[in-house]
Amino acid sequence: MGRAFEYRKATKMKRWGNMARVFTKLGKQITIATKEAGPEPDTNPRLRVLMQQAKKENMPKENVERAIKKATAKDGADYKEVLYEGYGPYGIAIAVETATDNPTRTVANIRSYFNRLGGSLGTSGSLEFLFDHKCVFKIAPKEGVSLEDLELELIDYGVDEIENDDEDIILYGEFKSYSDIQKYLEENEFEIHSAEFERIPNDLKELNKEQQEQIQKLLDKFENDEDVQNVFHNMKEDIEE
Repeated sequence: MGRAFEYRKATKMKRWGNMARVFTKLGKQITIATKEAGPEPDTNPRLRVLMQQAKKENMPKENVERAIKKATAKDGADYKEVLYEGYGPYGIAIAVETATDNPTRTVANIRSYFNRLGGSLGTSGSLEFLFDHKCVFKIAPKEGVSLEDLELELIDYGVDEIENDDEDIILYGEFKSYSDIQKYLEENEFEIHSAEFERIPNDLKELNKEQQEQIQKLLDKFENDEDVQNVFHNMKEDIEE
């Protein structure tokens, strides 16, 4: 298995096991996508995939409609996507992706979490060299199409790793290749279950159990913040089977 898949399997976000968190995260993403390219999924590829993902996650239709209305309403929420980068204890690099309508509040919270738990907030771009920014698609297998054939076909579209995960196929590609990969999948009638952007660390740091628990306290603080969408780090964790 490839590096990206092993890392992803070991660090599945706790919030994706929490239905309310799933809906909050998807709702903000739908609002942002609608703001960027309009409320019609036929002409908004990102919104189209998010609506498919919301359906897969059993997100109520009214929640989706509410998120779209937030983007089109005159007094609707104006979410900004902001990335915060810093170091936790023991030199663990942490990238915190947020979607916020109040960046002043969010940066104050993020900084306080770092400071209170032995870390420090860094400057923008300070961790860029430690992570590969990837787009990650989860799709349903298609009858008559093997993993090997699909991989050979998608190399030209920017996919650099393909893995089986339970009932889905996971595709990893360069950040800039998102639209090309989505277009190929839709034109070839693959069922897209989700499409995310992830930051895969180039190298993982090993810590003992006590040190890991200290880092986890900091990660939990970020995860429990309503403005936080994703948290990525380079601490090595045991893979749960």
